[in-house]
Amino acid sequence: MSRPLAELIAQGRGAVPADLVLTGGQVLDLVTGETVPGDVAICGDTIVGIGAAYEGREVIDVSGLTLVPGFIDTHLHIESSLVTPFEFDRCVCPRGITTAICDPHEIANVIGVPGITYFLDAAARTVMDIRVNLSSCVPSTEMETAGARIGAGDLAALMDHPRVIGLAEMMNYPGVLAGDPGVLAKLEAFRGRHVDGHAPLLSGRDLNAYVAAGIRTEHEATSAEEAKEKLQRGMRVLIREGSVSKDMAALRPLLSERTAPYMCLCTDDRNPLDIAEYGHLDHMIRWMIGQGSDPLAVYRAASLSAAEAFGLKDRGLVAPGRRADIVALPDLAECRAELVIAGGRVVDDAAFDARKQIAPVGRGSVRAPALTAESFRAAANIAETHVIGILPGKILTEHLVEVIAPQDGEKRADPARDLAKIAVVERHGINGNIAVGFVRGFGLGTGAIASTVCHDHHNIVVVGVDDADMTLAAARLTEIEGGFVVVEGGAVLAELALPVAGLMSLEPFEAVEARLEHLRAAARSLGVTLEEPFLQLAFLALPVIPALKITDRGLVDVERFELIG
Repeated sequence: MSRPLAELIAQGRGAVPADLVLTGGQVLDLVTGETVPGDVAICGDTIVGIGAAYEGREVIDVSGLTLVPGFIDTHLHIESSLVTPFEFDRCVCPRGITTAICDPHEIANVIGVPGITYFLDAAARTVMDIRVNLSSCVPSTEMETAGARIGAGDLAALMDHPRVIGLAEMMNYPGVLAGDPGVLAKLEAFRGRHVDGHAPLLSGRDLNAYVAAGIRTEHEATSAEEAKEKLQRGMRVLIREGSVSKDMAALRPLLSERTAPYMCLCTDDRNPLDIAEYGHLDHMIRWMIGQGSDPLAVYRAASLSAAEAFGLKDRGLVAPGRRADIVALPDLAECRAELVIAGGRVVDDAAFDARKQIAPVGRGSVRAPALTAESFRAAANIAETHVIGILPGKILTEHLVEVIAPQDGEKRADPARDLAKIAVVERHGINGNIAVGFVRGFGLGTGAIASTVCHDHHNIVVVGVDDADMTLAAARLTEIEGGFVVVEGGAVLAELALPVAGLMSLEPFEAVEARLEHLRAAARSLGVTLEEPFLQLAFLALPVIPALKITDRGLVDVERFELIG
């Protein structure tokens, strides 16, 4: 929809009618903090005028509304919304999210480069503008079995794609600090370009070294103190509020008019149920303003600061020459969009219906070994046991040591002490690994829950107190090509099929939302107390987040970055 400069100038001067005029509203200027009354004129996908009266070929009355720039989610995995990029587009764009900067490393860990190209192809067809940071850690470490491996050469071949910004989160921060050759090859390939960070709790000289490698952002800060140190080292801090990782309350006090140019918003991993119940970036904006944050600082973080941080110089302001991404709001504090313009197009059903979709990829990706109850036996002869301790609302975990006395040569789940078994089953058809451990924090009293959404390798992860139910849950995931399953007493209580690489549904987001409601209720019937048990379960297998995790190769002491059993 880009137009010749002569047309932009003529419409901006008012010499000819603009393609689209928004009349009767006021613009929130994120530079001065003032509101500017007057029309907004749009030529193609570009704003050409504000603060004056314009004639338009099409006119939309926005009287009484305040116009703000479209919101930019600076780091997310669309796969974690459990729907395709096209359904994600339809789900969140009407809420004002007009740009999403995604890292498709979930699907990349399952099917490799074809997963990334699927997202790049989809991004050319969505209403919202999807940009891609290329997945840096496939696999995230050598302590897990992923379905693919992506090297520096694979990434370099895609780095000049018009939808690509740079290199996605560099999760293997121990590899950076140790000078791992494969890690350094990727950083060298993107030297001088944008590189996202991922270094939870990293501090002091190690943080200095990590940032010196050219890494520019951090979304893993979970306290104001941690975030402040990273700001002082020149990193842009992305305030995250996902379905599991909820850091907004901790970081909100740090966001001010002074720090806003260096702070952004992101969701990382957020499912359709939470989006329906609370919202997306709009929820973050509402909540922070409601807690007393300066509205100017919040709206800057949601748009202008994000655009500047990621080199998107064409957006972030409702101003001439900027991309026509506009959200019309009756109330800044409430942040409930009455009208959304994305790239000069009104975001409505007609816009979504006009998209040309592409075929899904990654079908038939669940190739787990045959399982029996014996597969989940925790053979042992000592009582001292490493236990993963869940911290609700965080993907950090505790490294607990509990006494679980072996019975007949094995350790068993103990619901009375909130000790459940957790197992990871390799499902890519590579080696058939199965690792079994213990976890505290689910509140599980009976049955089992299982998932193929298992960061980042996306093997089968199952937690339960009954080995037979764990077997059924894991086997059912193979039958439905991946997804979520809740089992009790030898029966499947609820399930959601995710046949696109075992990560995404082929159904509309409304149907996924309904199935998630059923799954959540089924999990609670087993005694589960976590608000979001399935994504919480998924992160228990991510060996780059402290302190204790589990992969198909065994328990991982993340602080020592080594397998311990």
